[in-house]
Amino acid sequence: MDTDLALILGIALGGLSIPSILSAVSETQPPRVPSLFLLAGAGLIAYAMLSHPGGYRLEQIPDVFFSVLGRLF
Repeated sequence: MDTDLALILGIALGGLSIPSILSAVSETQPPRVPSLFLLAGAGLIAYAMLSHPGGYRLEQIPDVFFSVLGRLF
């Protein structure tokens, strides 16, 4: 898997899991599936950071995001 794609998928999974976790906690239910998505997102981000030569800097993330979108569309 491309490290840029892994980074963007990890950020998306992590970002989308946070509202689900908050919803489950507010309804006093265990957040099992959203927690798995958060862990998967963290794993993808860690894979991308460790596999990409030199890692990623915070200011590179928008450029990476739009380059991945450009490749998909």
